[in-house]
Amino acid sequence: MSLKEQIVSDMKDAMRAKDTKRLGTIRMLTAAMKQKEVDERIELDDRQILAIIEKMIKQRKDSISQFEAGGRPDLADNERAEVDVLSAYMPEALPIEEIEKEVAEAVRNAAGPQDMGKVMGVLKSRLAGRADMSAVSALVKKALMKA
Repeated sequence: MSLKEQIVSDMKDAMRAKDTKRLGTIRMLTAAMKQKEVDERIELDDRQILAIIEKMIKQRKDSISQFEAGGRPDLADNERAEVDVLSAYMPEALPIEEIEKEVAEAVRNAAGPQDMGKVMGVLKSRLAGRADMSAVSALVKKALMKA
C-alpha cells in the first residue's frame, strides 16, 4: 500500500471513529498533497509526500515554540497533537551513528565550509525523511570546519 493510500485509509478510519482532531490533521495533509499535485500537475510519489509531511512537522514545531513563548500552552498542545499524527507517517529515524557515517562519507571530498551546499544537497537526497536535517546540517558544519 502506498503512503497516499495509507493516508486516505486513515482518514476514513478517523471519520468512522469520529476522531475530529486526527481527522482534521489528516485532511490538512491531504489538502497540502492535492495542492502540490494541482500546482505542479503531477502525481505525488511517497518521497514527495514525505517531504510535505516533513515540512508540515517543521512548521508545527516552529509554532509550538512561538506559542510557548507567547504563553499559549493550549495552542501549543494542539500543534503537538498534529505533530504526533503527522509523525506516524514518517519512516523510522536513523540512529545517530548511521547519520554520522553518512556525513563523514559526504564531506570526504569537500574542500571546506564553502562546500556546505554541495554536501547538504547530497545528504538531503540520502537522508530525507529519515533524519532531522537541521541536526544533519550542524554535523556537516562541524565536520567541514575540521576539513
